Amino acid sequence: MSIDPAQIVLIITIITVLLFDFTNGFHDSADMIATCIAARAMKPAMAIFLVTTFTFLGPFIGGLAVADTIGQFVHIDNQPPLFAECIVLSSILAAVFYNLLTWKLGLPTSSSNSLVGGLVGSGLYAMGNDSVNWGFAALLDWHLQGVVKIIIGLFFSPLAGFVGGFLLMKLFLRFLRRLSFNSRKFFIVCQYFTTAGLGFSHGTNDAQKGMGVIGMLLYTSGHYQQFVIPDWVIVICALSITMGTLFGGWSIIKTMGFGIYKIRNIHSVADQIGSALVISASTAIGAPTSTTQVVTSTLLGVGAGEKPRHVHWKTAINIVKGWLFNLPVSAMIGAFFTMIFIKIQGIL
Repeated sequence: MSIDPAQIVLIITIITVLLFDFTNGFHDSADMIATCIAARAMKPAMAIFLVTTFTFLGPFIGGLAVADTIGQFVHIDNQPPLFAECIVLSSILAAVFYNLLTWKLGLPTSSSNSLVGGLVGSGLYAMGNDSVNWGFAALLDWHLQGVVKIIIGLFFSPLAGFVGGFLLMKLFLRFLRRLSFNSRKFFIVCQYFTTAGLGFSHGTNDAQKGMGVIGMLLYTSGHYQQFVIPDWVIVICALSITMGTLFGGWSIIKTMGFGIYKIRNIHSVADQIGSALVISASTAIGAPTSTTQVVTSTLLGVGAGEKPRHVHWKTAINIVKGWLFNLPVSAMIGAFFTMIFIKIQGIL
């Protein structure tokens, strides 16, 4: 019985996608629970339980628009299965590499940017410019698709998060300034709902990247006649990102919860509400966003809305530097891995 190399690489690539989701859990889920832990609103175990539960429910209830966007912006459907799988495997390895590096440094960088950068770099190296759906032509007709939609989601959402956090904090300070110390209990209770809401919005957006990639792989390899996300893919990806939350991310929690601003319960509530609204708005148009970037920028806006001088802007600048390098570095790593796999397999 002969062994089909394409089937073996397909299995390896799917496992690597799950590893990406696992490392994604280090970053995004850690960001989501950092503020409520720093504010001492709940114990880490409870915060993790809420985030992981509602992240898991998100794609089942909130739809898969973001997975559809990710799965169709690099055209590999007309390529031989083994060739296409090598491209996707290279991009995922690039994203995992960057995730692990920034996790080790304790920087809340973007897993979404890592994946997009890896896919673009791999696609450009292996198939050229025409393989990427840039979306410029559609933009002239006022339609969002391809890389343009992704860039809008990834780059405008942090700005929206900062502005939203700033305005929410100003609103809270204006209308809630007369609350007594006993109001702390109110904000603690609120965070059980806002943490769950942020986890749900994460599940409807950021947790879907791996699902889109696996859907792309299954379509390219001929297992499905059209691009679809099977239920079993949703389950294994949601479980992987959940496991990442349970086993990692504490260095990022330290940076987010204690390295940017002295967080109290009112700050945590404002950050979680603002972040969930921005992520949900991006999901509504099918634009992938970065939970890491949105939560971080919203927290910066919250701090700037109350006491700008108390914000640790040096830490914030280091985080932004990580964002700026994210896409180009991931693209170069993706191209590098693609070159290696192509030479090994002798495809070209």
